[in-house]
Amino acid sequence: MAQTDPLYIFLTLAAAVTGLLVLVLRAKMPPFFALILIALLAGLALGLSPTDVIASIQNGMGGVLGFIAVVVGLGAILGAILEHSGGIQALADRLGSGSSKSVPWKMSLLGTIVAIPVFFDVALVILIPLVLRLAKSLRRVALYVAGPLLAGLAAAHAFIPPTPGPIAVAALLDADLGLVIVAGLIAAIPAVAIGGPIFARARYAAELPMTDAVSAPDTIESKSSNGLFAALAALALPIILVASGTILKLSLGEAAMPPALVFVSHPFVALLISLGLYYIYANRALKLPASDLNTASMKALEPAGAVVLVTGAGGAFKQVLIDSEAGARIAEMAASMNISVLIFAFLIAVLVRVVQGSATVAMITAAGFTAPLLQVAGISDFDRALTVVAIAGGATVLSHVNDSGFWLVSRYLNLSVSETLRSWTVISTLVGTTGFLVALVLSLIF
Repeated sequence: MAQTDPLYIFLTLAAAVTGLLVLVLRAKMPPFFALILIALLAGLALGLSPTDVIASIQNGMGGVLGFIAVVVGLGAILGAILEHSGGIQALADRLGSGSSKSVPWKMSLLGTIVAIPVFFDVALVILIPLVLRLAKSLRRVALYVAGPLLAGLAAAHAFIPPTPGPIAVAALLDADLGLVIVAGLIAAIPAVAIGGPIFARARYAAELPMTDAVSAPDTIESKSSNGLFAALAALALPIILVASGTILKLSLGEAAMPPALVFVSHPFVALLISLGLYYIYANRALKLPASDLNTASMKALEPAGAVVLVTGAGGAFKQVLIDSEAGARIAEMAASMNISVLIFAFLIAVLVRVVQGSATVAMITAAGFTAPLLQVAGISDFDRALTVVAIAGGATVLSHVNDSGFWLVSRYLNLSVSETLRSWTVISTLVGTTGFLVALVLSLIF
């Protein structure tokens, strides 16, 4: 069977995915190591010379990391300073107040806002005392409050830059980050509503007897109750700058854009401006020592570094598929079967997500397979952004026992495995599927 035969290419790539899953699940190999190894072996199997394989891996890593490393690093530092300064707690305290009927919607909003600069697990740990306190005061099970919060965390983490997932996929697919923000926000709104307040009020709205109410601390100390608006501004500014630049570029044309606006709307500069202003505010107005802020920032770069390396390895795998022309053959097969690029991307992400658990690995793998299709499909820039949303949706669904987030939710909410499957797994599936369906509908309309 020739190396250019579509069937041979399909079988090789199927073996590559299977090998990746075996290495990560069975051999417990770090995803970065596994992705690089599979990219190397797949390139050789697909006909690239050893020298060309090395060059593809190097070019793929470099092309992705030149963008993703800066954005993820700056976003991680901003999130760390917001957490250390009490800005996140100030948001939680303000949005946690109000009537019982409004609490699920406010918690969804809180989860969506907080997850933009902060990793999912960190955000959950920070906010869980608030969840327990509200559940106790409302005489509801914890999931009445936690479910909407989890939906917001999951949706923002999947769909809205500058969270690492959509940034990584956007970089791999060469999608405009401003359009990804717009598409992600559009998809996140119904995804959060359906997976959060609507689901929670349908399943967990009944009041508990006083003796059965969940126990929680009566008070939660906030480092800064005056930092609400500063925290909101720090979160909103980079999103507004990047999205505004993209919208003006589409309406005026790139040539008519003032150079200063092009400069400040770039993700690097937008994040630097927001980070710099909030750093000064935390140091001067909140009187936080620079040494403490720097220590918090350095700690935040540890998990960010793992995301960056895995994304770079995904870029290497993508480049191998492109340079070997396997991606073009996949695209021809998909076109002959009339499979939508969005559906293809979503299904690949779902497959990897269900089998091995990690949303990040599912996103990177699906993006690597989908990127070559986009090169020959000739789709619009907005459809490219919608493909990012579709991949993120597929990588969000069906969180179960092989996902670390599943056990984090189970532990902090004191849920059994079956209870977590009936709650968090359903929430993640509603969020991911709704986001994908929104992207699919938008692709048909525009």
